[in-house]
Amino acid sequence: MKKDEAHLIHEKIAVSDSLPRVSRPRLLKLLAENAVSCNATIINGRAGTGKTTLAVDFARHAGRAVCWYKVDAADSDLRLFCKYLSTTVRAQHSSMNTERLLQLTETVESDRPELLAEAFVFQLSEGAVEPLLIVVEDLHLVYDADWVVPFFRRLLPLLPAQVHLLITCRSLPPAPLWRLRSKQMLRVVEETELAFNLDEAISLFESLGAEPARLAWHQTNGRAATIAEFAATPGRAGRAIADSLLMLKRSTFTSLTGQSPDFQT
Repeated sequence: MKKDEAHLIHEKIAVSDSLPRVSRPRLLKLLAENAVSCNATIINGRAGTGKTTLAVDFARHAGRAVCWYKVDAADSDLRLFCKYLSTTVRAQHSSMNTERLLQLTETVESDRPELLAEAFVFQLSEGAVEPLLIVVEDLHLVYDADWVVPFFRRLLPLLPAQVHLLITCRSLPPAPLWRLRSKQMLRVVEETELAFNLDEAISLFESLGAEPARLAWHQTNGRAATIAEFAATPGRAGRAIADSLLMLKRSTFTSLTGQSPDFQT
C-alpha cells in the first residue's frame, strides 16, 4: 500500500455488492447507449429507487474496467475528493499520479478548481486509454461545496471518448451541470425510469407467478426497493392475493345487497 493511500477508507472505492435480484435489460441498454453517445450519465432518484443496484449491475455488464467511488459528506473538501477519485482511477489506469494532483490542490487557487479538472483529464489521457467506467455514488452529499460546479463543468467536456462517468444522486446537480444535457455531453435517468414496469415485476416474481407480480406492482408503484422487499418476503405475495380476493368478495357482496358484509367470525 502506498503512503498516500494509508488513511483511505477502502470500502469507499470498492464496487458495491448490491446485486439485483433480477437484471433489467431495458435500463442496461439505456446506460450502454449513453456510454457511447455522451460523456456522462446521471442516475437521479430518492433513496430506495434502485440507483446503486442499477449502477452495480451495469458495471458488471458494461465490458469496461470499473472505478468506483462512494462519496461521503466529508468529501466536500476538494483535496480529499481528489485523493479518492484519483486513487480509484489509478487502480485501472497506472499513469494516474495522485501525488501530483494533491500537490495541485495546495497550489491552485481555491476559486480555480477547473485547473485541477484539466490536470486530472490530462493524466487520464496519458498512455493507452482502455474503455473505462468511473462511478461516483451519492454526489449530492457534496453539492454545497463551491468547487463542484466549476470542477465538473470543466471535467465532463474533456473526458476521453473511451471514458464514461456515471453519477448517482438523490437530486439533480446545480443547474450549470445538468444543463450540459443540451450539448449532448450528459444524459439523465430520472426516478420515473427507474421504477419497475409490469414486465420487469413479473420477471422479479418469476417463481411466484404473474398475479402476485401485478399486485405488488400496483401496491408499490414499481419502486425498486419496495417491490424487491415484497418479492423477498415469504408469504407476503400469498397474503396480498388473499387480501385482493377478500376485497373482491366485499365489493361484490356490497353491490348485490347494498350493505357492507361482516367477515369477522
